[in-house]
Amino acid sequence: MSDENTVAMVIINPGNPSGSVYTYNHLNKIAETARKLGIVVIADEVYGHLVYGSNPFVPMSLFATIVPVITLGSVSKRWMIPGWGLGWLVTCDPSGLLRKDKIAESINKLLVYSPFPPTLIQGAIPQILEKTTQDFFSKTINILRKNLDICHDKLKEIPCMMIPQKPEGAFFAMVKLNLLLLEDIEDDMEFCLKLAKEESLIILPGVTVGLKNWLRMTFAVEYSSLEDGLGRLKSFCQRHAKKYTLTGSTAVDQQIHVEH
Repeated sequence: MSDENTVAMVIINPGNPSGSVYTYNHLNKIAETARKLGIVVIADEVYGHLVYGSNPFVPMSLFATIVPVITLGSVSKRWMIPGWGLGWLVTCDPSGLLRKDKIAESINKLLVYSPFPPTLIQGAIPQILEKTTQDFFSKTINILRKNLDICHDKLKEIPCMMIPQKPEGAFFAMVKLNLLLLEDIEDDMEFCLKLAKEESLIILPGVTVGLKNWLRMTFAVEYSSLEDGLGRLKSFCQRHAKKYTLTGSTAVDQQIHVEH
């Protein structure tokens, strides 16, 4: 919902933590909607180009002739250097609206003042941006796509877990937790705490991103670590699975089946 105080629409594409990737038509509708409302679009594209599904990554700046766009980018995701807290804002404003209203000037003034500028990282950025080859990006995508497929397939072997929609971008998967199949675990937070204690495996509880009884998993790890982690997760779930006792006709049927 928007009102007279709404100044911008924020989109995250590819999505975190959903892994969704917006189509060209969907982004075009977003731009048209923002134009009708008289607001700008802020596009968080720090996972830009990290896509594996049928939808290609489409930068929001392609629609800047419809509405002004402010794009957020970062080196930590696409270049796989987490912890390098350095990114950028890019304005795409053919109509000059951001300059006319001094929005770009205000953003620039805000960004130039920092008590702790990452000087060493800033010095490395030009070479990182200019000299990283397409081969690096292609290999990264292939590794992440393979890891995603492994993660998706292995989670199918765990009855209490389900991925409703396979991610198409970024490097996270949202997994639905079926607590009815587990004993002595009340919610996703308790699940993750016990998992960390028993298996030394860290998974983010979904409640931290507003999805209670979900889990946010990353597949952006070495293959051996991913395989080991999924094995620990499966063992944990088997250990905490509810034990069902066969009674009545079900027990008789089971006995007949075994004897045969």
